[in-house]
Amino acid sequence: MRNFSTRGNRPDQPPVDRNAAKAQRQHYLKLADAQSAAGDQVAAENYYQHAEHFLRCTTEGTR
Repeated sequence: MRNFSTRGNRPDQPPVDRNAAKAQRQHYLKLADAQSAAGDQVAAENYYQHAEHFLRCTTEGTR
């Protein structure tokens, strides 16, 4: 399986490293969980949205 994918139809964007995107997703999920536990739901939602972006980067082109 390739560890890189393209970002849509724009040739000026570099390929996405899926391993790095997976690590970033895990990082943002940890931050979101910490903010949620601290009671800051706004910050938690922000981090969850970042994590979702990196989830899309890892699954791009596999559907």
